[in-house]
Amino acid sequence: MITYLSAADFVTMPWANGKGTTVELLRVERDGRLILRLSRAMVVEDGAFSVLPNIARILTVLTGPGFDLVGEGLHLPARPLQPVAFSGGVALRAMGVAQPSEDFNVMTAADLPAAQVTVHPAGASVQGALLALAAGRIGALDVARYDLVLTDQPLLADMPLIAVQAVGL
Repeated sequence: MITYLSAADFVTMPWANGKGTTVELLRVERDGRLILRLSRAMVVEDGAFSVLPNIARILTVLTGPGFDLVGEGLHLPARPLQPVAFSGGVALRAMGVAQPSEDFNVMTAADLPAAQVTVHPAGASVQGALLALAAGRIGALDVARYDLVLTDQPLLADMPLIAVQAVGL
């Protein structure tokens, strides 16, 4: 099965900490419990990330130079197109934000198998939740930058993309 989601399907909502907004691309819940959430957000200044207990997170910087995620005993560099995994239950701050950076966020219930987030060059054939990093084609679909294609079969993409494999897809 193939599902195509574009900007018209996405929802913009405030961050839990009130310091910005998120564009929610996909949300999967079961019995009122978050299973999977894919979103994009801008990090424009140093500041605290929302603490989300029982949530596993993977952040990938899409644009901008990136920043560091810093917390008690943790220092995780968040650099362009390098997925960074961390617990949503840990208090972290974005530090060293010299310029705005847009990021792609994958959130899953922490007790489920870990999501896999991989970055692929143009010409890759992949499946899962596919985030287009430029306009082009994924399989037979014409897509815009940041459109999302959900597929259970490998599709050829003529642009770079990020693929997510996770429970709930």
